[in-house]
Amino acid sequence: MSETQMEKRPFSLSQPITYQIKVPGHLDANALDWVEQMTLVVKFDEEGFPFTLITGLLDQAALQGILRQLYALGLPLISVNCVT
Repeated sequence: MSETQMEKRPFSLSQPITYQIKVPGHLDANALDWVEQMTLVVKFDEEGFPFTLITGLLDQAALQGILRQLYALGLPLISVNCVT
């Protein structure tokens, strides 16, 4: 793949992209110091259960770090989406 083709690709390991991560429950940004560059929004599903949307501009390394932190907290992932 040529260098110009690589530049036109929408994704790369080092290029920041906006991701939205959905986890169950109500997360408090004050208790999570590693989410300072992220936006947390708590919503409720159709059955009334809370879930948290974590949104931010991340490269692949930062995304992996956040996913590891969520795993360490015992939080299952509902979804991880690229929202560019």
